[in-house]
Amino acid sequence: MIKKHMPVFVVCLLIVLVSLIGGAVYGINKLIPTSKQMDLTEYYGHNADGEAALILGTQKLEQKALFSGNDVYLPLDVVSGYLNQRYYWDSENKKILYATPTSLTEEAASEQADGNVWLKDDTVYLKLDYVKKYTDIDSYIYEDPARVAIQYKFSNIQTVTVKKDTVIRYRGGIKSEILTKIPKDTVLRLLDEGEDWDQVATDDGYIGYIQKKKVSSADTTNYERDFKAEAYSYLTMDEPVNMVWHQVTSTDANSYFADAVQNMTGVNVISPTWFSVSDNDGNVSSLASGEYVMQAHEKGLKVWGLVDNFSENMSTTTVLSKTSSRQNLENHLVTYALKSGLDGINIDFESLSEDVGIHFLQFLRELSIQCHENNLVLSVDNPVPEDFTSHYDRTEQGKVVDYVIIMGYDEHYVGSDAGSVASLPWVEQGVKDTLAEVPAKRTILAIPFYTRLWKTTDGGALTSEAIGMDQAQQVISENGAETYWDKTTSQNYGTYEGDGATYQIWLEDAQSVAEKVKLISKYELAGVAEWKLGFENSGIWSVITENLS
Repeated sequence: MIKKHMPVFVVCLLIVLVSLIGGAVYGINKLIPTSKQMDLTEYYGHNADGEAALILGTQKLEQKALFSGNDVYLPLDVVSGYLNQRYYWDSENKKILYATPTSLTEEAASEQADGNVWLKDDTVYLKLDYVKKYTDIDSYIYEDPARVAIQYKFSNIQTVTVKKDTVIRYRGGIKSEILTKIPKDTVLRLLDEGEDWDQVATDDGYIGYIQKKKVSSADTTNYERDFKAEAYSYLTMDEPVNMVWHQVTSTDANSYFADAVQNMTGVNVISPTWFSVSDNDGNVSSLASGEYVMQAHEKGLKVWGLVDNFSENMSTTTVLSKTSSRQNLENHLVTYALKSGLDGINIDFESLSEDVGIHFLQFLRELSIQCHENNLVLSVDNPVPEDFTSHYDRTEQGKVVDYVIIMGYDEHYVGSDAGSVASLPWVEQGVKDTLAEVPAKRTILAIPFYTRLWKTTDGGALTSEAIGMDQAQQVISENGAETYWDKTTSQNYGTYEGDGATYQIWLEDAQSVAEKVKLISKYELAGVAEWKLGFENSGIWSVITENLS
């Protein structure tokens, strides 16, 4: 019986041994890193003839670079979106315009890859060397597969340093394919920290994973750079700016300058609303008066002429997107400014659509060059920052113009719910948000001399009218309205009944203006502006002066 069972026992033993050996081999294989190299064509994607994969910083892009002989060309939208937004495509003349702080340069496009600008299949490409002329970047160019890696961020970069020779893998895990070998002491850009694997990027275009134990802890690196960009200089005042806008609607109104400023004190800049873009060719209607400027100068006032885009006979997008119209506008403004003896130009282009954003910025760049050549201060008015005004790009404005002015009013407006024109928390938040983009020393806060009288009928219809300080006090007095200090808005609030309606008013007065002007010193701003001359009461000037200093 024993002999009959022996073969069965041996077979079972062999099965067990084979299973144990198989399990051991499987377990050992799980612990052995794969040495398989990833197919880089698969990693970077397939390229058509003449194309190259494009890696910007720590991301692979869908867009492709182009090779032509030894030259590399980058798509304009990639350059503008990631590297340098100042390369402006002049579609009218088929050329690239580039505004430096002191000059406007241009490069004509060619349908052949024989220059700095290549127009291929209606897409604009810039030669890499041309981009490097004005942009601080490092580039890494490889073949097989064709690829171009560009690094453009060099400050406050999270990095790790390789502690010993190792590899970067496509995914986290030792069984993931190898992208590239990495020698000891290589500094890698850290994208994400994991428990056992860190996601990293090399300067030359590999983005993958490395074992955490093979690298140092995260550090912040600032790379030393030799690139020297031409810096902007600014025409600014040594004392705090105290500017008032003077709404001038006719040439005859200029003759009332002396009466308008008779009781005005503490102001050092006046901005008459003299200019308006009149048509789509960039022509300008002007109410400018040299006599007005001379009188202002005699009173120690600088004069910054305002230009608006309010005419129904023009489209801001049409004017600014067409180079001939845009530059015609610039030339007119500077000519009028010099002819009348102005000290500066104030740009008040409102309700800008998103599609005009890049053209508006180019307008400011080009106008800045001419203004500074002629010693003219350039300022630009901006609404309080909101998500829907990001295309105003206050960061770029702040680099180009002398002063950025925050229009700290119209929190509530015709068509909105009833409320304050400029509550203190709303204005202060606008200051904070602007200072995230613009240097405080060249930021001016504009405050209102007006408020709105809101009327709600018994039927629920809501209307409002803008009224000045004296008229607002008259309304309160004549209607026996009681007012109280509203801590949420930092304004005196009043309400009353009459004519089958409820009236509400959030007052702009000495108290509310003082609180707003205190923001100038609190945030070390360049100064204050007021809309508009004629809406104030006589005592408000001393309130501004006292709180501005």
